[in-house]
Amino acid sequence: MTRPEFSARVARLPRYPAAPGYAWEGDIARLASNESPDPPLPEVVEAAARALTGLNRYPDPTNGALRERLSDRYGVPVDRIAIGNGSCDILLAAGEALLEPGAELVYAWPSFSIYPHLTAASGATEVVVPLRDERHDLDAMAAEITAATRLVVVCNPNNPTSTAVALADIEAFVARVPRHAVVILDEAYCEFNLLDDPDASLDLLPRHPNLVLLRTFSKVYGLAGLRVGFGLCGSPEVREALDQVRQPFFCNAAAQAAAIEALEHQDAVAARVERAIAARLQLDAGLRGLGIEPAESHANFAWFDVGEGEAEIVGALAQRGVLVRSGSALGRPGHLRVTYGTPAENTRFLEELATLV
Repeated sequence: MTRPEFSARVARLPRYPAAPGYAWEGDIARLASNESPDPPLPEVVEAAARALTGLNRYPDPTNGALRERLSDRYGVPVDRIAIGNGSCDILLAAGEALLEPGAELVYAWPSFSIYPHLTAASGATEVVVPLRDERHDLDAMAAEITAATRLVVVCNPNNPTSTAVALADIEAFVARVPRHAVVILDEAYCEFNLLDDPDASLDLLPRHPNLVLLRTFSKVYGLAGLRVGFGLCGSPEVREALDQVRQPFFCNAAAQAAAIEALEHQDAVAARVERAIAARLQLDAGLRGLGIEPAESHANFAWFDVGEGEAEIVGALAQRGVLVRSGSALGRPGHLRVTYGTPAENTRFLEELATLV
């Protein structure tokens, strides 16, 4: 029987390790994907609903209104703001725009699971630098940058380990990267980072045209279901290249409308961060009460070592209606990643975990 012949890159591409349980119904504590436990604000839902009345028309392909609002919020010129169907879309576009056989990508590991896709899709060479004490080893990463390096990615705070490095260290690192390489500082969780002000990294952009600050509406803004990400770029050339390699209309009308409205509610964002930090304290204290020491989290999730019983614990928790993420799927066997939920969900997780460890 004749079968279709696929390109070699299909065989190279790793499968994204999506969390299970999306189709499950009932009383489920969903702590496996780093989503917000807070529902979208009513005003945001209304804005998205209003956009639905015009679904017979394509969305604005320039994302003009959203980019204008982001420019107002962050002080970055409109022509240096990239929009994406989630931040993953911008990362994949960066791979398309920058990488090819003979080029190199430098990133740390374990880190965000989409990074290996960039080299697999492009045929470029990946240079993977192990974390040090669950944090980015920026000196080791800088030592790996060569004339062939086209892209460097730093996830801060890091997913899945929840840790962060100080902005002063990031600043020194970016200054060491030659201008021919683009640095993407993946800041999907920056609002939860207590080491520095989330907006402090903006000061790096005027000095580094090869820098992109990558952010998302999926986490603290609670819009994971609509998929909106954005990149604040040090130069318009980077943004233009990202847009050039993508399909048109990559951000839908409801997503654009919801994101624009969400930006109007920074007080709600601050309140969500406060609740996430309270949940961090609750969960971390509960884990320590079980003799488990979590990593120092600056994100909206915990990361900790449970040893060889990881798979059994994940399965047993799922049977009890508590979904968490396996470290084996994220590059570090023996660990768990648990998103901070509501106080009741956190208590439920800790009670169920206590029966297993």
